[in-house]
Amino acid sequence: MSAHQPPAKALPASDVSAGVGLAGLFGLLAWIAICRNWPDIAQAFALPGPRAPLSGPYAALAALAFSAGPMAAWSLLVDKVHRNPTTGIDWSRRRALADLLPVSVVKIGALWATWAIIGFLYCVARWYWQGSYLFAMEVIAVAAIPLFVLSVPYVLWLDRRMVEPRDHAWHFGAMLLGREAFDPEEVKKHWRAWIIKGFFGAFMISILPGGFASVVEADLAALAADPVRASVVLIELLFVIDVQIGTVGYLVTLRPLDAHIRSGNPLLSGWVAALICYPPLVYAFMGADGMLAYEVNTPGWAHWLAGNAALMWLWAGWLVFLTAIYAWATVAFGVRFSNLTYRGVLTHGPYRFTRHPAYLSKNLFWWSATLPFLVSSGSPVDAIRNTFFLACVSAIYFWRAKTEEAHLLGEDAKYREYHAWMERHGLVTRPLTALRRHLRPRGPMLARGQREAQTAETPSP
Repeated sequence: MSAHQPPAKALPASDVSAGVGLAGLFGLLAWIAICRNWPDIAQAFALPGPRAPLSGPYAALAALAFSAGPMAAWSLLVDKVHRNPTTGIDWSRRRALADLLPVSVVKIGALWATWAIIGFLYCVARWYWQGSYLFAMEVIAVAAIPLFVLSVPYVLWLDRRMVEPRDHAWHFGAMLLGREAFDPEEVKKHWRAWIIKGFFGAFMISILPGGFASVVEADLAALAADPVRASVVLIELLFVIDVQIGTVGYLVTLRPLDAHIRSGNPLLSGWVAALICYPPLVYAFMGADGMLAYEVNTPGWAHWLAGNAALMWLWAGWLVFLTAIYAWATVAFGVRFSNLTYRGVLTHGPYRFTRHPAYLSKNLFWWSATLPFLVSSGSPVDAIRNTFFLACVSAIYFWRAKTEEAHLLGEDAKYREYHAWMERHGLVTRPLTALRRHLRPRGPMLARGQREAQTAETPSP
């Protein structure tokens, strides 16, 4: 470090402890073990019903409780997150019901109107009524009435203790009623948060059953002799962990857990970059017939490495490792995982090594599993196209990462400190930063880039 350069600050403390995600992981694995061994458990306790593993969609749905319960308990009993000032709750406050009722009624009406609009959008969007989305629509329909009913006592209870009960939802309600002044920016924040929950919540619920059934029904004894099958089962398990913990994150956005959505990404580019990676838009871009299809005549790693057992086991281990990093990146969030949102700053786990471990590991997995430059057709055109289009997909994730950084840099001084620390010390980020600076143009453009970097790394007052 040069004499004029200030000493690097320490890595900021994470807003989420590692224990939250680990508690959810242990709860999920315990439920999977119960489901796999249900025939023996039912027999031992003379329980009614079939003597078969619990691999159905409702068992996958029940897994959410086994993940969410331990995470909520750890958050409240160990981390005591309900006392964080970021919750916006003052537990010593007890407003009289008569004083808060006008505010709470507006808020409840706003929530009901929001859910009705989202329900209407579910109804008119055709992709929600086919394939795996049918399960999500069934779950949401069943949950709708309890959600509407329970929202009343929850809002009344919470408003008595909130420092400022006129939150985003209240401003939307005030806009609907037209009787009180409201802030349009607060209304936008309200809708960004609920669009994220509505869009991604339905998607996550829809993909719960498939992977869960595969893991519960997997024949573990047959895996030792087959690296391909072993890697497939382990990768499925890791994806189940990712999906289950991630779904809890979208659904459990409660202030007492300090897990509420503080802001949704306000950048249009961030939304575009994220939404094209998910149904239905992903099919037009990255699907088998999409514009960026990169698996044309690519039989994949198992085909090209067949016959070399040692190399196949090594490659299978590499793919499992990458998927484990991807799942770890989700588990580290605990109950705060979701796309396009700011819900606190993570600095532990894989986020100590790179700012975007999930995107990095996911893209490395695609390159390593697909091997797009090796094609069964023998056509150099196929190889060039596949390689180019997968590079385009990776570029989309790079763009997506940058839009997320722009959002967080504008929201939290702690993230700016974390961003600066990672530039200097991150195991993965530091060499990439050094390479970028080495390749950066010299002269006036370099000076401008340095000023921009210094601005990004300087915390706001």
